[in-house]
Amino acid sequence: MSGMRSYGDPCGVARGLDIIGERWALLVVRDLLLGPRRFNDLLGGLPGVSPNVLSQRLRQLTEHGVVHRRDLGPPTRVHLYELTEWGRALEPILLQFGRWGSRSPQPHEGALGIDSLLLSIKAAFDPARASEFTGSYAFHIDADTYLADVADGAVQLRRGAASEPDATLSTDIDTLRAICGQQITMAAAEESGALRLSGDEDARRRLTVLLLTPFTPATA
Repeated sequence: MSGMRSYGDPCGVARGLDIIGERWALLVVRDLLLGPRRFNDLLGGLPGVSPNVLSQRLRQLTEHGVVHRRDLGPPTRVHLYELTEWGRALEPILLQFGRWGSRSPQPHEGALGIDSLLLSIKAAFDPARASEFTGSYAFHIDADTYLADVADGAVQLRRGAASEPDATLSTDIDTLRAICGQQITMAAAEESGALRLSGDEDARRRLTVLLLTPFTPATA
């Protein structure tokens, strides 16, 4: 398929790497976990990848049945890329791999994208505390909207709006990065006007804790 090299090893690990082991492939899957994306959206979310390489990875992942390309047709003529059911089965593997990789030293360059920031919520979510966060929370980040639903001991994250979320956070990606990186507090961002929170007080508190938990240093 598309000239990809194979390990030629019947082990499931090797066969899996034959599919997602090429550079950028797993990051493409990561950026599709929260929902479909257009080619240019994927390109913008993967700094350093060239259009040609991204096209190759999408074609290879599509040929392997990990990604599906959906054509919206006229008048938009937009192509959306989304994970297949088999591709979505990679989510727990990716989240666990992210937990493992987060223990390595931080690189000096680069910044977390919005998908990575929000997926950190899911990776750090403790089902034992689910009752504390039960509810629906919307994140308006620049022009994009994401929804976090907490119910039945799990958190579900996706792109898209909710009709009546319990609480809503609106900000830009740079402010969100600064908050998660503990360069500014959420209260200070709200006071400056860079961030807006809506919803009742308890729902806003739950949203704040849910967002910041992955980036709060553990204490002994």
